[in-house]
Amino acid sequence: MKLYQVRKGQFVFYKNELHKVYSVKPMFKQSVHLYRLKDMEQILTKASEIELYKPKHNDTFIFYGKRYTIDQYTKPEPGDYILITKPAPDLLDHYSLNEIEKVESVDDVSVTTTRDNGVKHHEYVVMVPGKNDASQEIAYYDKDLVPEEQRLKDESISYLAEKDKMLQPYVGDVYLDKRKNTRAMVIAVSESEVILGHGVHVHVAELLNEDSFELVYRYSGD
Repeated sequence: MKLYQVRKGQFVFYKNELHKVYSVKPMFKQSVHLYRLKDMEQILTKASEIELYKPKHNDTFIFYGKRYTIDQYTKPEPGDYILITKPAPDLLDHYSLNEIEKVESVDDVSVTTTRDNGVKHHEYVVMVPGKNDASQEIAYYDKDLVPEEQRLKDESISYLAEKDKMLQPYVGDVYLDKRKNTRAMVIAVSESEVILGHGVHVHVAELLNEDSFELVYRYSGD
């Protein structure tokens, strides 16, 4: 589906791979800013070069070196990732279309994420790790164009750690959390998660999204 009006958060295909729109700047010739979901690589392009895709139940894709399948019927548990497909944030919440957030707690009405957002149950779908026989591949528009070796590599966290060595967060780094307008130090790092000093837990990929975070100090270790 070709796009005539590009909206932040939309899932799109660009050069056969799944991307997400993180910014639209109409003043520029290449006005659409994307990041590739498999590794968060940033792209500048224009609307005529992308194709819209609306994620649905049983779609499977790669998010930062790990495969997930969308399940609209699964009930989330703490630690699960959700994809916010029908955002309707309250005044104190900060999320938008197709945000990926980690669940911290669950109640009868909503989930609370590690970014302190309260997301109502009808606003999201759960991202279940892995895939099943009924899954529909959306990491690639046409997976037959991608060699099997490349597909296996795309799902490798170790490959990303090597590829993005200069971008990896380290304990002691300081980031500006733009949504909270707060500077915070990285106090812990796991394979895929970063804990910041102001109590926020985020996926390591989110730190690469310049709409959410900005690196203001890189700890040298000296």
